[in-house]
Amino acid sequence: MNEAATLMPIGLLGTKVGMMQVYSADGRAVPVTVIAAGPCPVVQRKRTAGDGYDAIQIGYWPVKVKRVTKPLQGHFAKHQVAPTRYLREIRVTPDAPYEPGQTLTVTLFSEGDTVEVTGVSKGKGFQGGVKRWHYRGGPASHGSMFYRAPGSIGASSFPSRVFKGHHMPGRMGGDRVTVKGLRVVKVLVEKHLLLVSGAVPGPRGGLVAVSKAG
Repeated sequence: MNEAATLMPIGLLGTKVGMMQVYSADGRAVPVTVIAAGPCPVVQRKRTAGDGYDAIQIGYWPVKVKRVTKPLQGHFAKHQVAPTRYLREIRVTPDAPYEPGQTLTVTLFSEGDTVEVTGVSKGKGFQGGVKRWHYRGGPASHGSMFYRAPGSIGASSFPSRVFKGHHMPGRMGGDRVTVKGLRVVKVLVEKHLLLVSGAVPGPRGGLVAVSKAG
């Protein structure tokens, strides 16, 4: 496998605005997620010679200098870039034309592009098996006493334990999720908005990363 095949495609950081629907040319209603993507300044350029690998560090969401720590203030000042709330790295090829001070915008994408979106799913807290693992549940009739119970979780004599990995109640959500195969329906350059087909993980206002499908 060559190096280019292992690199993460170039992309942007953004926030999930919400969902709506648009109409295609043939009159079909298409559900889309609106993402406020970028602009993302290139904060740092890492190279194999000094850092051991090639990557760019991009920022998102401008903030006042006093809102970042002293070490980060020095980091942004060194590269002469205004402070941002979020920082992420994207691996690139050694000859990639990105340098500190450049700004990446939604012009990286075009209508019809296939993208993948990464975010953190909504946290649901502690949940039972029916909601967390889609258990069917027991009879709902009067007196069943087995409506949403998890059922048997192991035999008594053998193996006298519960097998590892058995689905049980517990914390649900709050996980890193990547949705692939989404299509860019519309790009609103002036407003820094992307309209992507389907749903993406996370709540409204949640941080997401949008990248071209590799």
